[in-house]
Amino acid sequence: MILQVDSRSAVPPFEQLRQQITTLVLAGTLARGDRLPAIRQLANDLGLAGGTVARAYRELESDGVVTTHGRHGTIVASASRRPAPSAQLVHAARRFADDATGTGASLEDALSAVRVAFARST
Repeated sequence: MILQVDSRSAVPPFEQLRQQITTLVLAGTLARGDRLPAIRQLANDLGLAGGTVARAYRELESDGVVTTHGRHGTIVASASRRPAPSAQLVHAARRFADDATGTGASLEDALSAVRVAFARST
């Protein structure tokens, strides 16, 4: 499992982790029953405080994505209670991601552009 935290992002690190893990579950990269890294291990790997990773795991548990079994670890329970995006939306997002990457935009830049576009369309 490859997770990254952008310290320059306005999105808090725990939320970055929550979003990335949820995306991995929705994409099928992480399946029901898969074990997530221990809090201490993931915190050390990413250079974060243990409390940051613990909060991300609590949020994921609250979302129904994982279950925590004390010393036995944190296990993927199922997809998020939030519905998976439609295939059409995923396809559109892939096209946008390819275009954004081609311009040299970062993920944060691309997400900001999407937020601006949504704000203008409502």
